[in-house]
Amino acid sequence: MTAPPGRRPRPGRRPRTGRCPGPERPTRPGQTPRAGRRPRPVRLGPRSLAALTLVGAVGVVAFGWPFLAPPASALNAHAQDAPWLFAGLLVLLVAVVAATISESGLGAKAVAMLGVLAATGAALRPLGAGTAGIEPMFFLMVLSGRVLGPGFGFVLGSVTMFASALLTGGVGPWMPFQMLAMGWFTMGAGLLPGGDRLRGRAELLLLSVYGFLAAFAYGTAMNLAGWPFMGTLASGVAFDPDGTVPVNLARFVAYCVATSLGWDLGRALVTVLLTCTLGPAVLKALRRATRRAAFETAVTFEAPRTAPEHR
Repeated sequence: MTAPPGRRPRPGRRPRTGRCPGPERPTRPGQTPRAGRRPRPVRLGPRSLAALTLVGAVGVVAFGWPFLAPPASALNAHAQDAPWLFAGLLVLLVAVVAATISESGLGAKAVAMLGVLAATGAALRPLGAGTAGIEPMFFLMVLSGRVLGPGFGFVLGSVTMFASALLTGGVGPWMPFQMLAMGWFTMGAGLLPGGDRLRGRAELLLLSVYGFLAAFAYGTAMNLAGWPFMGTLASGVAFDPDGTVPVNLARFVAYCVATSLGWDLGRALVTVLLTCTLGPAVLKALRRATRRAAFETAVTFEAPRTAPEHR
């Protein structure tokens, strides 16, 4: 190889033919190499999936029993007592699900992050006080469930709603329904597709669409929880124990339009607005915290190394 005119080749220097890949960096003891999949604080095992399925089935019955029970059933004869019975049952089931997921790997780091996010969500809820549906906590639940997965999302949604109920004095027979509905809301964000590869505007669009639709779904579920409490003589849109399913369905739709459509629309718009404006920064912070916490890395202790003696 000849050097260009006016320039001497340096002795012992090889021409550049490309970058040679160096050896891989060794990992420290107890450290796992980075994988393509995102780390999740809670791994869903068979028991966790069974518990989630059980609480989901009972939750569907607890919310939708006015449309599932026939008019001549004994359940409709105790229409005013059924929500109270289901509320007590939901408390026990949610506790069972939380305990089962905890046994599946909810370590100290995950518990710490759960406490921080639950406290933040509980503090965000009173900011709007539910006025015109202004509830900023919903966008945080969407982003947290997206980053941390469905198992963590269900626990986070339930614990956040429980903490906010204690903070705002909203403890009542509706609280178990709120905990279950918020658990579903946050878990659904963790089940969205493209969690490992979808980023940028496409991810924000997906989360915004989900937040908009899920906000209406949450409001509809909570309407189902409180609708049977209304007496048939109080309003023409109340639940009728002797009515057929089409009659009660028409009454329920009229009840939602008349009472909560404006609140649900406000909640959906606030969720979309906060997701589009604060979403990139919050997603980045949550993913950075998850990587640094290294939830799936086992903690090991080794004896101190001694330096070799030089003679």
